[in-house]
Amino acid sequence: MGKVTGFIEHSRDLPRRHQVTERVNDWFEIYQDFPETKVRQQGARCMDCGVPFCHTGCPVNNIIPDWNDLVYRGRWKDAVRQLHATNNFPEFTGRICPAPCEASCVLGINQPPVAIKQIEKNIVERGFEEGWILPEPPRHQTGKKVAVIGSGPAGLAAAQQLCRAGHGVTVYEKADRIGGLLRYGIPEFKLEKRIVDRRLRQMEAEGVRFVTNAHVGENVEVEKLKREYDAIVLAGGSERPRDLIVPGRELKGIHFAMEFLPQQNRRCEGDALDPAWNILASGKRVIIIGGGDTGADCLGTCHRQKPQSVHQFEIMPIPPNERSPQTPWPLWPMQLRTEPAHEEGGTRDWSIATTRLTGDEDGNVADSRHRLHARCGPGVDCDGFPRSGAQRHDRTTRNRARSTWKRSNRRQLHDVHARCLRDR
Repeated sequence: MGKVTGFIEHSRDLPRRHQVTERVNDWFEIYQDFPETKVRQQGARCMDCGVPFCHTGCPVNNIIPDWNDLVYRGRWKDAVRQLHATNNFPEFTGRICPAPCEASCVLGINQPPVAIKQIEKNIVERGFEEGWILPEPPRHQTGKKVAVIGSGPAGLAAAQQLCRAGHGVTVYEKADRIGGLLRYGIPEFKLEKRIVDRRLRQMEAEGVRFVTNAHVGENVEVEKLKREYDAIVLAGGSERPRDLIVPGRELKGIHFAMEFLPQQNRRCEGDALDPAWNILASGKRVIIIGGGDTGADCLGTCHRQKPQSVHQFEIMPIPPNERSPQTPWPLWPMQLRTEPAHEEGGTRDWSIATTRLTGDEDGNVADSRHRLHARCGPGVDCDGFPRSGAQRHDRTTRNRARSTWKRSNRRQLHDVHARCLRDR
């Protein structure tokens, strides 16, 4: 697979990102185009592995070495066919998947892994540019009808496969637009919605019918669906967020990510929102509780709304810069990951557990006189907080944390009042 000596001749390479000063002022995708020569070089790095662990690392079991080899040899149309053999929507996964395939790449044992995710994205985009990805309506109809409830990636993939098998498929979506989490959960700068709309047009041409504002069990009767359809596919996502049960949680100005992110996506779609329900970071001091992908999505969205400051809290200690020995290859590695949103600014803090929130007499948490209260656990340095460049705290907080930590002899967690609403 690939070039026999490709992994020796070429190092891992990725497309450049637009300058931070540019991209925080728009909602376009942040990556620049990747030249074909470089994509083919990355395909050449794929080795002739005895057992390609990337197959099992990939949740959809993509046949990765095969299309890597086809890209290296310039057989793009064959690569498009091979990629779609296991993945209905590689243009989505090639943008937003965390790429566990790369974590399990055999080359990754002692070198940077093959840029699998970037190759995947370039294959499918080449397919659309060349006109190779076309509607594939069924040749014969079975006469059977299927209702798919939910229009996220799972529902859309099920609908496309069932339609191509000859069944009459109708997708029911409770929101006003099709796409589920792709539409309202993923920020525009990670996945422009024109990419979703492009695939939806293909599915409509194949015969899939979409019904929006259809909340099954509310304004669409379940019994009616059971009477009209031969089968029903339940593909609803999980919209119940993980709450933070601490005193002060009821204060105004505290929101779930999926209350914040969909609003901005609606603005990008041109929707006019009720000012009374607007959630905006503009000009505010923002704290994001949670250091994962969703937290990074909120961080990037905040940057584009121009806040006064942003702090992101993670309850776990700061991971190592390299793969931890506790998560050896081919496991998903425990290591520090810096997302593009982190490059754009803000402060990351580790080993921070929120214990309570306090507000003013009007029930607002967003008051400079009041605090988010937290505790600092094992994994922080003797100051109580990491001190590297973009992970700073004000001196008062560090001194308080230091004295608390020393008194406890570093053996247990202690409350500190993290004055993180003020950025210095």
